[in-house]
Amino acid sequence: MATDYDSPRKTDDDLSEDSLQELQARRADKAASIIDEDLDAGEVAELPGADLSNEELTFRVVPRQADEFTCSRCFLVHHRSQLAEERKGQPICRECAA
Repeated sequence: MATDYDSPRKTDDDLSEDSLQELQARRADKAASIIDEDLDAGEVAELPGADLSNEELTFRVVPRQADEFTCSRCFLVHHRSQLAEERKGQPICRECAA
């Protein structure tokens, strides 16, 4: 957001004189002037909690590599550097061992 440093500044007395309605009107004006430039002309913004049941996710699943292990507690695949210990022959990651 650009700031005009040459404009006259308000004193504390001036700030206390601003009414609640003026402050709310300024906030509404600022909110109306914000434009979301990330959206293309035909793109629609998704709201949180939107129904995505018809959407289909596609991603590539990579098998566990030789330098990775699956934690026996959280069942996540971690790199060998995250191995804290093995209990009863089962690997446990650092987060679960803490």
